[in-house]
Amino acid sequence: MNFKPAKEQAARQLRGIPLAIWALGFVSLLMDVSSEMIHALLPVYFVTVMGASMATVGVIEGIAEATAAIVKIFSGAISDWLGKRKLLAVIGYGLAALSKPIFPLASTIGWLVAARFIDRVGKGIRGAPRDALIAEIAPPAVRGASFGLRQSLDTIGAFVGPGIAMALMWAAANNFKLVFWLAAIPAFMAVALLIFGVSEPDRPQGKPARFPLSLPEMRRLSPNYWLVVGVATVFTLARFSEAFLILKARDVGLPLALAPMVLVAMNVVYALAAYPAGALSDRANRISVLMFGFALLILADATLASSDSLVGVALGTMLWGLHLGLTQGLLAALVADTAPPELRGTGFGLFNLFGGLALLVASAAAGVLWDAFGASATFWAGAGCTALALAGLGLVRWRIPELGASGRP
Repeated sequence: MNFKPAKEQAARQLRGIPLAIWALGFVSLLMDVSSEMIHALLPVYFVTVMGASMATVGVIEGIAEATAAIVKIFSGAISDWLGKRKLLAVIGYGLAALSKPIFPLASTIGWLVAARFIDRVGKGIRGAPRDALIAEIAPPAVRGASFGLRQSLDTIGAFVGPGIAMALMWAAANNFKLVFWLAAIPAFMAVALLIFGVSEPDRPQGKPARFPLSLPEMRRLSPNYWLVVGVATVFTLARFSEAFLILKARDVGLPLALAPMVLVAMNVVYALAAYPAGALSDRANRISVLMFGFALLILADATLASSDSLVGVALGTMLWGLHLGLTQGLLAALVADTAPPELRGTGFGLFNLFGGLALLVASAAAGVLWDAFGASATFWAGAGCTALALAGLGLVRWRIPELGASGRP
């Protein structure tokens, strides 16, 4: 079989991705390195240094993530109203960067909570405007590849950050504050790269969104858009917290000291798969690639539900990472494909809001199922929700069969 034409096409796609998309990808990478250097150590720091209880840690994390999900809808709508995606992204990344020095300076739990809250508000502000900015910068023919590239670079930060944190803790004899100070450096580098490395394109043509969250404006979001959001929300109900992967690995004998390796392995596969999946979705049918990703989650859940060995859990974890690579960037590309250009910020905000709420419900339900019926019930329930989402995705393909290849419905 001659793979040369496919390789040449893939190379053309890579060259066709604007430099601003690369810059946004490295902005995500740098900020993720910074955030994960702190977040990988923060629960231990809360408990061992600041004397907080595990319940306190759980409440803090829950409030932080809920805040980010709620803020996303408003930041997306404001970016539509102002027509300034980059401004909101700079504010969001800037707040996250400014929160980093608070962690080493904090003398009480209250200050740490404030820093965590500011960081998550920053994440909420930047998410939807940044994704809408990517949709406007990326040519339609490489839209999937552009979202996949940003996702790959972002995910690299998710495992590089904890790795750096562990190395620094070893080298600095567990000096938490030194690591927190050093974590601020990549955060401010990310903000500088965003300011000087990304230029915002002209506002998209179309009827301006005067009050994006009003009922008349919301009606401009097409049935195809809402179908995509609905499918993605059901799918997210199957994607409970990756913490359950660690718990499953622990149950089959993984030493606690090696627990972080579960997420490292998953994120390595995730990072390697996200860009190729996005690029493939620009050449083939986007829905078909996404359906394969959904099927992989069913396989991952079945493997994890039925396995009682480290080898089986490792395989299930790898499949879980592969499904993330084949779905997360593509779902974002589908939102860009189906939302009106002048309402993309609102579209991404609603998409992220429903996804965040679904993840909260999924993680709570997964814990209840685990306590009541065991690990297998949790993963089989995830497989069942994914099967429902896969059926919904078939409906999306029936309604917009041509989606893909050209990058437009």
